Amino acid sequence: MTALHIDFVSDIACPWCAIGLAALEQAIANVSGSIAVTLRFQPFQLNPALPPEGQDITEHLQQKYGSTPDQQAANYEAIRARGAALGFEFRKTGRGRTWNTFDCHRLLEWVGETAPAQQIALKKALLKANFTDAQNPADHALLIKICSDLGLDATQAAQILASNDYTDAVRARQRFYAANQINSVPAVIINQRHLVSGGQPVEVFENALRHIATMEPAV
Repeated sequence: MTALHIDFVSDIACPWCAIGLAALEQAIANVSGSIAVTLRFQPFQLNPALPPEGQDITEHLQQKYGSTPDQQAANYEAIRARGAALGFEFRKTGRGRTWNTFDCHRLLEWVGETAPAQQIALKKALLKANFTDAQNPADHALLIKICSDLGLDATQAAQILASNDYTDAVRARQRFYAANQINSVPAVIINQRHLVSGGQPVEVFENALRHIATMEPAV
């Protein structure tokens, strides 16, 4: 059995991160007989300057990419189809607004440090809240409920959100990946030296895992 560690650098505001994670999970399942994979989520913010009230998504995409509403609708439908093929549901009518995700990253950092096996459940719950349910991932009440529903310590989650806990850790990780030329997500970093960029198909992730495993010692 070969052991691989994956750092999945991403943002829950990124639809391709939801697609990439769903595809990567399937790839990991496909190689599970010969490769043991540990997965850690690392922070990246697409829109760190968004205000607390967020921004209308159509307006935001027009300002950021210059895309028209018709272009956005076509792109979204393609994304929705990719997600559906992988078992991830994007809300048919979209999410309406985009939000600041920094507090989500603080909670993911907390869980990654204290209960790493549950980090993926929190990540997937946050993606679902944002893309499937069109909920506001900057809303502390929502974040506390998500933690509670997952069996995490809701009281501690509330204390973290009401403080600056894990702010420095998240910022430090963001700076680290920026300094190492990670400027788009998802970025899948295997054993800290092999990069697979983007929301790739299952077979691309699977082939990468199998190939990299041949270069690593068995454990």
